[in-house]
Amino acid sequence: QVRLVESGGGLVQAGGSLRLSCAASGIIVSINAMGWYRQAPGKQRELVATITSGSSTNYADSVKGRFTISRDNAKNTVYLQMNSLKPEDTAVYYCNADLVSTSSYGLRQYNYWGQGTQVTVSS
Repeated sequence: QVRLVESGGGLVQAGGSLRLSCAASGIIVSINAMGWYRQAPGKQRELVATITSGSSTNYADSVKGRFTISRDNAKNTVYLQMNSLKPEDTAVYYCNADLVSTSSYGLRQYNYWGQGTQVTVSS
């Protein structure tokens, strides 16, 4: 069983910064891509940023230049540094990991989600 545990959300004023962390634990053979998604009230979940095992990154246009995704492969952890936050960044932020773990049938690829962490940006 694999778990993703997020931390670092909270309430911040517009223009402020937050750093989210997501640690994967359990029986993990390897982690391919990791990423952050967000869901605002009444809206669909959307991609924020992703990072591959080789550290190639991809960002939503709305966060380019303000957010930075990074990962520590030794710790199976992904981070999201969020600067110059805006009220429209308010959402529940979810961590996602595409990884290889073991099963009764041998090695298998899985996709896991964290439980989400609330980010609220006040104007």
